[in-house]
Amino acid sequence: MGLWSAVFLWFVTTARSTLNAIEKIEDLITPSLNDMGYDVVRVRLTGSESKVLQIMAEKPDGTMTIEGCAEVSQMVSALLDVEDPISGAYNLEVSSPGIDRPLTRPKDFQRWSGFEAKVELEQAVDGQRRYRGKLLGLENDMVVMQLDDGNRLELPFSEVRKAKLILTDELIAASTQRG
Repeated sequence: MGLWSAVFLWFVTTARSTLNAIEKIEDLITPSLNDMGYDVVRVRLTGSESKVLQIMAEKPDGTMTIEGCAEVSQMVSALLDVEDPISGAYNLEVSSPGIDRPLTRPKDFQRWSGFEAKVELEQAVDGQRRYRGKLLGLENDMVVMQLDDGNRLELPFSEVRKAKLILTDELIAASTQRG
């Protein structure tokens, strides 16, 4: 096996291991956090030497306080201490999704309809993987957007690699009113 083949194999194996750990962590913490009145927005594990486990959570109404972050952190720490799904040392970071939040769940695309967003797909649609425009919601498992040129576009939710709101004056005003 050549050097590049070995590097590629290591990368694929590491990526799969990280995805499995993330799924395991999300499955582990979601029921307890739901019982506490929180929804898990995103679980992400980054770094190789110095790992960081990021948990984003919020109340069903979209709010999160500093006290809520502390409460979630304590619960997650206790669960992870027992199950130990991550090999080696890591830092736990618990936060709210923030104003220019990631869009990770179908309900996020509905809830934030009317606001500007960036969406990146796993596979290209019409020769393109990255889109920016106004969210129009989710219909039949398709993310519906209005592009800057006025065209309406439907993107398969199952192909969304990452998506997030774009910080605009309208989003800031709406977040201030909601919070």
